[in-house]
Amino acid sequence: MNAITAPKSSAQNRLEGFALTAIFQGLPTFAAAVLMLKLIGAREIVGDRGGAATFVVLASLIYALLAPKLASWFPRMRNGHEPLFYDASLSVSDKIAQWRAQPKVSLQLVTTAIMMSLLAVAVVSVG
Repeated sequence: MNAITAPKSSAQNRLEGFALTAIFQGLPTFAAAVLMLKLIGAREIVGDRGGAATFVVLASLIYALLAPKLASWFPRMRNGHEPLFYDASLSVSDKIAQWRAQPKVSLQLVTTAIMMSLLAVAVVSVG
């Protein structure tokens, strides 16, 4: 059965790319930063109740807003931006599947999982 899909609006595609960038690239980076701040005892962000969560959410959103613009200005420094997230011809699940299939992404995800695990154990052990 051939199904005809409705074309995706550019606003919807930008929102998908923004959300995927914030969740898969910004969130792990800033969550790791918060764990490191907690580990060294910096109370400016992690000392207040909800301060760490607020920082991670706001930093991830700002990162998702700035990453595409900075990638267009500095095309050789593409590490912080995934153009695949903004491909209008793909569904959200296809964007994630194709992103995960890249060898460098697989290495990045494994590295992030190990780093977050070690930081979590260190934070719990110290504090």
